Amino acid sequence: MGELRKDYILDRYVIIATERAKRPHEFTSTSEKIIEKTCFFCPGSENLTPKEIMRIGKENWDIRVFPNKFAAVKAAGNPTVRTDNDFYTFSDAYGNHEVIVETPNHDKSLADLSIPQIADVFRVFKTRIEENLKDPQIRYVSVFKNHGKGAGTSIQHTHCQLVAYNILPEIIRQKEEKVKLHKDCPYCSVISRERDSLRRCFENDSFISFTPYASRFPFENWILPKRHILNLSQFEDKEFGSLAEIVKKVLMKLKELNADYNMCIQYGIENMHFHIEICPRLATWAGFELGTGTIINTMTPENAAEFYRI
Repeated sequence: MGELRKDYILDRYVIIATERAKRPHEFTSTSEKIIEKTCFFCPGSENLTPKEIMRIGKENWDIRVFPNKFAAVKAAGNPTVRTDNDFYTFSDAYGNHEVIVETPNHDKSLADLSIPQIADVFRVFKTRIEENLKDPQIRYVSVFKNHGKGAGTSIQHTHCQLVAYNILPEIIRQKEEKVKLHKDCPYCSVISRERDSLRRCFENDSFISFTPYASRFPFENWILPKRHILNLSQFEDKEFGSLAEIVKKVLMKLKELNADYNMCIQYGIENMHFHIEICPRLATWAGFELGTGTIINTMTPENAAEFYRI
């Protein structure tokens, strides 16, 4: 069983998950070439994955969800965070780790799917977040996508992941506290300003996309609903299609760059405005970034936004 451990001083946690080291990798260590072998996520290989949690579609499925065979967390052990000898704060790495396969087509990426198909992926996210939060020991459900070797994926077949676990992530706690300091939602104020800025990328009736003012990554992109929404459970059904439309536009532009990227769902608990952060992995953080936490980004968000709008 894995273990959740806290930094000596900072509110920063790591999960020690040795089981993850056993997962198979389709990528070679010397090149971007994919090793041809059986794909565990393709139709016909369903018996090679853990027992299915849910699917969209029947025999010819469109989306499948199942536990990650090499899970970082498991719903077992003691989820209570406790401290031993002043500095050793820990718990068992409690939670659920799921894989969400977005399409049966091995050769398609999320960007290649239709708007209704992408909307269904986000509906599945909503369902799985709600289901995992029924466990009183789960504090937060992180949903994310790693696209490409540079973003940390090891399986070529497009998929997302969900990790539900027993702490509130520090970044979410910080955002919640910062928003709470304001009389009105600062994210709503940012939206009103970025709509007319050089960083605006895409917009429809319900959502806006822009490159954030202090972008950490070249071509970093945020997507926010225009109305104040905390989480996917507050979406109206038509808003899933509007969100999918914007997500597809952003990912199609990143496909032009052949960019690896991470996509992270950020939902609020009581205060924070729901948003999606898409972080292309075109640059490598080095000693300065790791030693100070201050990021050097060689691409201005204004120039990045111009690329998106073309």
